[in-house]
Amino acid sequence: MPEAPIVFCGESKENERDRRALEFIENVTRNADEVQSQVLYAILTRNADTEYLTRYGLHGRSDRATFKKFLPVITYEDLEPEIQRIANGDTSPILSAHPVSEFLTSSGTSAGERKLMPTIQEELERRTLLYSLLMPVMNQYVQGLDKGKGMYFLFIKSEAKTPGGLLARPVLTSYYKSRYFKERPYDPYNVYTSPNETILCPDSYQSMYSQLLCGLLQNNEVLRVGAVFASGFIRAIRFLEEHWRELCLDIKTGTLNKEITDPSVREAVMKLLTPNPDLAELIRMECSTGSWQGIITRLWPNTKYIDVIVTGTMAQYIPTLDYYSGGLPLVCTMYASSECYFGLNLKPICKPSEVSYTLLPNMAYFEFLPVCRNEGFPPSVPGSLNEQEQQELVELVDVKLGQEYELVVTTYAGLYRYRVGDVLRVTGFKNAAPQFHFVCRKNVVLSIDSDKTDEAELQNAVENSLKHLEPFDTKLIEYTSYADTSTIPGHYVLFWELDFSSNAVPPSVIEDCCLSVEESLNSVYRQGRASDKSIGPLEIRVVESGTFDQLMDYALSRGASINQYKTPRCVKFTPILELLNSKVTRSYFSPKCPKWVPGRKQWATANAEPTINIL
Repeated sequence: MPEAPIVFCGESKENERDRRALEFIENVTRNADEVQSQVLYAILTRNADTEYLTRYGLHGRSDRATFKKFLPVITYEDLEPEIQRIANGDTSPILSAHPVSEFLTSSGTSAGERKLMPTIQEELERRTLLYSLLMPVMNQYVQGLDKGKGMYFLFIKSEAKTPGGLLARPVLTSYYKSRYFKERPYDPYNVYTSPNETILCPDSYQSMYSQLLCGLLQNNEVLRVGAVFASGFIRAIRFLEEHWRELCLDIKTGTLNKEITDPSVREAVMKLLTPNPDLAELIRMECSTGSWQGIITRLWPNTKYIDVIVTGTMAQYIPTLDYYSGGLPLVCTMYASSECYFGLNLKPICKPSEVSYTLLPNMAYFEFLPVCRNEGFPPSVPGSLNEQEQQELVELVDVKLGQEYELVVTTYAGLYRYRVGDVLRVTGFKNAAPQFHFVCRKNVVLSIDSDKTDEAELQNAVENSLKHLEPFDTKLIEYTSYADTSTIPGHYVLFWELDFSSNAVPPSVIEDCCLSVEESLNSVYRQGRASDKSIGPLEIRVVESGTFDQLMDYALSRGASINQYKTPRCVKFTPILELLNSKVTRSYFSPKCPKWVPGRKQWATANAEPTINIL
């Protein structure tokens, strides 16, 4: 791969498009503060008559000083009464002058359900703009991407309607179902192996099978592969491990597996499927060997990179991706959430540990709340992030190199000074616009896929499970947790130290504890377990008596203060995991999937008191 950007030559339509895109990035980053001022002015003037801004004295006032003086910094709990009213059918301009077109479902709250993020129709245009910048940036570093295809595993998830009739669905499902995706113009840099019908298939098995089949049928044309999250891409490889024989048969005979029953999917796939015994034999030979190391380049030999998110909790999948790919570059292209799309990685061919995102000033109005690390813990022992809140948040152009901040956004759709919950570290600048490394999701202790479990939720789930131990006069002395990604799919592991003799509690009771923990976790987790199959059964590993005393001794030996030490509720540091695993006496798994009902009505009625919740 080239170290420096490629210089464009020629006058092709694609080169002209790329030039304009890069000029746009250059302009908005050079004039970052001016663009931010324009964005805030536009948001405040268009929404001047909304109930929310009027309540805080912002009616007719759009300057930064007034905005910062009168509008509070908020979390989801603060905004939930307004969210509930909109969800229940109130169409008055509560948060936005433009009608709320739908809700984008974010990660689960401590009350166990998804957050509902209001959005407006024009936000789709803003997201599409960000997508349009991805390939012009990538084309500077990787040549010839217009000469082949991308094999991306993209999926929709279930959607529901609120009592007021608004759709509530994940942000990517919203985008894939929009005309901006389904009717996108032809672009040689964005040709996928998966037909739209396979992506939009609601059945996860049929969607995965048909997308893999189409990717294999076009294996020599594939130049890049990917999914949204690293976990999703690894899940596709695992699916291939389990179903390559059926896929080979389809390719050899030119017939499609009878389990693919969706008519639109069958029609789309059959346009590509013709008998190809030679390709089927190649796949058989590669998949039947003892090792799957480098399987991606063995089956898709022209692949240049893997496009997946491997920052934050997804970094745990890097070794597995390296194994399957033979060390292909791992590319993180953009930074986005349900609340807002934020920015791009302008140096995509870099090490995962060096990924930084440039926040584009036109996407929203950004502010930053400084945070600092808890100095009571050495870096090797998981600690918490303690906030060092200040009355004045920091502007986009005023952040300091090396400082960590929590991201706060004000959006066109009606979020005002909203704490996203992401902790970012400033790594540099593109002109006047800062570049950030994603540090972590605030308060999240466990994550396998799109699930996010915080410490309070985990504590509540564990407490709920302990009722199964009461008849046996057994108590939980201490516990911690771990996101185990050595299995596919990954799964939650709880290390429990109990005060019982070796055979006091039947195995089925601890298995019931596993299931009880899962039943108490949020709907995103339960959907991943029961529907998406992106998370494996939860495991409880019972450890020897005194294990957590040894864990504390280890932490103290590394410099932790005995006055400040508390048992970490999640562990990642290899020596700590080795210590815990060396003390495991028994291991138990959840015996079945937790309950999850798609489309469940999870919102309050119009006259109900709102539930107070804690991306």
